Amino acid sequence: MSKLREDALAIWQAGVDGVAPDQLIRENIDLIPEAAILEIARVPYSLSDIRRIVVIGGGKASGRMAEALESILCRPGLPEVVGWVNVPDDCAVPLRKIRLHPSRPMGVNEPTEAAAFGTKRMVELLKSLGPNDLCINLLSGGGSALLPAPPPEISLAEKLEITRFLSGAGADIQALNTVRKQISLLKGGKMKELCRGRRLISLILSDVLGDPLDVIASGPTVDNSSSAADALQVLRKFAAASATAAQKTAIQNVVRYLERKNEPTKQSTASSDEWGTIVDNAGGWVRNIVIGNNAIAVDCAAMEAERRGYSFVSISATKSEGQAEDVGVHLAEQAFYLKSGGGPDCLISGGEPVVRLAPKEIRGKGGRNQQLVLAALIRLLNDDRFSGRIAMVSGGTDGEDGPTDAAGALLDDELIERLCNRMREAPAFDPQRFLETNNAYPFFETLGGLVITGPTGTNVCDLRVLVGR
Repeated sequence: MSKLREDALAIWQAGVDGVAPDQLIRENIDLIPEAAILEIARVPYSLSDIRRIVVIGGGKASGRMAEALESILCRPGLPEVVGWVNVPDDCAVPLRKIRLHPSRPMGVNEPTEAAAFGTKRMVELLKSLGPNDLCINLLSGGGSALLPAPPPEISLAEKLEITRFLSGAGADIQALNTVRKQISLLKGGKMKELCRGRRLISLILSDVLGDPLDVIASGPTVDNSSSAADALQVLRKFAAASATAAQKTAIQNVVRYLERKNEPTKQSTASSDEWGTIVDNAGGWVRNIVIGNNAIAVDCAAMEAERRGYSFVSISATKSEGQAEDVGVHLAEQAFYLKSGGGPDCLISGGEPVVRLAPKEIRGKGGRNQQLVLAALIRLLNDDRFSGRIAMVSGGTDGEDGPTDAAGALLDDELIERLCNRMREAPAFDPQRFLETNNAYPFFETLGGLVITGPTGTNVCDLRVLVGR
């Protein structure tokens, strides 16, 4: 492995390690047994006033959050702990008191029947709460898909088709969640309305740029800032995109449902659904606490870059970055400045671009980070100024890039040399063709450029590292 590749990967990994869920939980939860105090994000709770601690939640990182929380709370003399958390299948390790429920296969970031079953179990816990119970909700990226609760008028299959349609049309997470909140009995503040207790605390590992609380996991404990009209606008915006017959049927049904709904901007605090009457929990105390985000990952990566002797520039995006290909081209152009001397030799950035998918009949296998690095590679190859001695890594901090087992991809001089040799031997091995068909995975697999970490247990968007000397 080249020194530049080694450094880029180590800097990237330091960013991921800096947002490890168990570490973040321990930084925000402090048990003081001698004073019978449980401190959560610097706010003390008297253990003598708590009958039971109920833990719920969902997300790619929620399993490790639950494991760390249980290790703190499950001690003799403390209140009883029970819980149910929906997690990806590979994160469902056995715990003593909290059930980690396997809710979807790896690489399938979509609602499933298993997730819907688990969500109903959480609702039962919420409705069992009393005034002396404390409810802790563990949310992280992937929570929207792992906490499905469609209304009776919309099937889970239709919700799945809507999610696939919007994702394939290039909708960002904000647009996607605007729709998902309106076709859910839990999202958009409805979880806190279901809560029969008086103390509900959400500990949140943010996977949304800028940390908007109403968007992360579709904001189950935050008043909904969007309306049915906003969701209709999203669907109409992407209406020109190609849709399958099943997707068109689902869209028509959801549009009819939203038009009938015609709700005001703020959700009602008392309504009725398939779970019975949602009680008004006015007077309850709901806290939403972001314990980790993309900016923290970028900062931790920057510290590792400095430790390795790099002069760095770092930035964490706070809003949508647009198309992955455009971000990749921009980073490639920045590589030329790294080589000019006198300035930084390391660029660290965080964000989450989108990919407009090719038609299904020609679409290959890949993810947004692989697409980004491939676009950067093509840009470098097509510029006479490029003279090598750089390395770039782009990967999802959750270890999943699209429906693949790779976190992302990398490029360096060694990979570029392999590519040039391959193109001389097989002219049909054209990077542009792989880019246009969203087929970056086999491209980088052939050249040894995939970044495969397995599930990291965390999720704070994407992290990118570019080094050059």
